Amino acid sequence: MQRVVGEFGGHFDFLDLPDPETLLIGDLRWGAFEHPLTPAFWAAQAWMTGKPSEDGFQLGRSLEEEVVYCILGGYGIPAEVGLAAAERVCGALPDLSDDVGRHARLQELLMHPLQVGGRSVKYRFAAQRAEYLARALAMLPSIEEAAISDVAMRNALLGLPGVGPKTASWIVRNRRASNEVAILDVHIIRACRIMGIFPHAADPVRLYFELERRFLEFCRATGSAASSMDAVMWSTMRALSQKFMQQLVDGVTQVRNSSDRNDLEGANVGVRRLA
Repeated sequence: MQRVVGEFGGHFDFLDLPDPETLLIGDLRWGAFEHPLTPAFWAAQAWMTGKPSEDGFQLGRSLEEEVVYCILGGYGIPAEVGLAAAERVCGALPDLSDDVGRHARLQELLMHPLQVGGRSVKYRFAAQRAEYLARALAMLPSIEEAAISDVAMRNALLGLPGVGPKTASWIVRNRRASNEVAILDVHIIRACRIMGIFPHAADPVRLYFELERRFLEFCRATGSAASSMDAVMWSTMRALSQKFMQQLVDGVTQVRNSSDRNDLEGANVGVRRLA
């Protein structure tokens, strides 16, 4: 057994995890929680973040605003730029209630440079995202948010222009702190490939729902809330430098291929790939 100690509001609590060599799923082992990127490491990190509140992930104050944030913060857009663009658009939403002229106004808002970190930055894909967003906002009233489950809501959002499985899942997770869907962006994909939960060549464009199933199974097996796991993986992987990341990955590979697991001091001995 291995014990994780966490401080919460001035008091200490403990999380007991299985021995590093204990099997978690298939031939994937828990690993040591103090070794970065192992299953035990992620379980400990998710536990220490605490259970999110129902509105703990919300970026917008309404479903309409959440759609704005998630479409504008989608593929190819740095998080800070997406936030700045969405804040600008959300501030103008009261003037965009009429479908007529909405596209042109959205494009105007996105074409104007943004101030991000003291720099003037242009929003990429301004014309394309303005078109997607204008059509999505027009269609959004047809979704009865309060009457449907998390997965049904995700499926309904998939019918909006510019909204794929990742964006739809992001909206649902943010609105409901949902543990029934997963936001499989590049950071989550990378973390799960390193652990061996996802095959190395798995393509999230073609296999999104299969990979999501694996991710949710991993969260259940570790006793973690999928919403917390998703968030902590994203923030941690995003913060790691590529050089440090490669050192960790190389260490895992060397240990996996070594006949003596003790050859590399401090290496991650708990990671094996799923077939």
